[in-house]
Amino acid sequence: MPQVTTTHERERELFDEISVRLAAELPGVDVLAVELLGPDRFCVYVDHPDGVDHELCAGATDALRSYLDAFTVDVSSPGTDRPLRAAQHFNEAVGERVAIRLAAPSNGRRKFRGRIAAATDSHFSLELADGTAELAYQDIARANLIDEGRSP
Repeated sequence: MPQVTTTHERERELFDEISVRLAAELPGVDVLAVELLGPDRFCVYVDHPDGVDHELCAGATDALRSYLDAFTVDVSSPGTDRPLRAAQHFNEAVGERVAIRLAAPSNGRRKFRGRIAAATDSHFSLELADGTAELAYQDIARANLIDEGRSP
C-alpha cells in the first residue's frame, strides 16, 4: 500500500528542496515558506536583505524551472502577514502577534492567536488570552504575523 503524504509533509519536503536550491543559486535569499495552493500549484515566500522585487522573484522562478513540469510556481514577497516556520523567524518576531495553525491538535486545539513570548531552537511560547501555550515548530502547518497596522 503506498504511503500517503499529507499536505503539511509535502510542503516541508518542498521547503527543504527549494531552500537548498535557492541558497545555491540566489545568495542571500531566505525561503520563508512553501505553501501548496492546490495539487499542482505552490507559492514560495522569499525575503532578501535588500528587499524583494520583480527581478528577484523572476530569478527564483527561473531557478525553480524544473518544478514547472508538475506545478504552477508562484514566488512572492512575505507581505504584511509574513509567514513564520523556522526558529530564526520566531526569534525575530518575539513580541509580535501571530496566527498559528497546527498540523494536528495540541490540547484539543489546532488554531492559536497570541503574542510570541519566547523562542528556542525547538519550540516557542505563545501568550494567549486565556494563558500560554508551548508549541513545537515541527507541529506548525501555518504561522503568520498578524498585521497590526504598522508602517514598514
